[in-house]
Amino acid sequence: MAKPKQPIPVEGGVDTHKNLHVAAVVDDNDQILGTQSFATTRQGNKLMLAWMRSFGDVQRIGVECTRSYGGDLLRYMQVASVDVLEVTAPDKLDRRRRGKNDDFDAQSAAHAAIAKRRTVTPRSRDGIVEFLRI
Repeated sequence: MAKPKQPIPVEGGVDTHKNLHVAAVVDDNDQILGTQSFATTRQGNKLMLAWMRSFGDVQRIGVECTRSYGGDLLRYMQVASVDVLEVTAPDKLDRRRRGKNDDFDAQSAAHAAIAKRRTVTPRSRDGIVEFLRI
């Protein structure tokens, strides 16, 4: 009897925008498995997570701008019990050299998540600070 295959661990990365998020998935060897765009709606978030999980077991997701365009995505992923890291912007010199590219920014966020570099824990958006902000 064959032993069931264990899903491979994967990491995600998301470059957030007002109307469209660009997502990327990398494997544990930091190889890009895919890049795809999704609407910034609840259904888009659901489709993005399902797409990422189609590659393997999602370990964590690096997301740019969790305090603005990525806020809803952050909350959705937290409810779905996915570990999210906020990723800072890519290296300015590298970005100047290659230009603006959403696919590359999403891939860069995934690479940052797997290496846990250029990342911070996103604010929880609850508690006294959020209460005072509202």
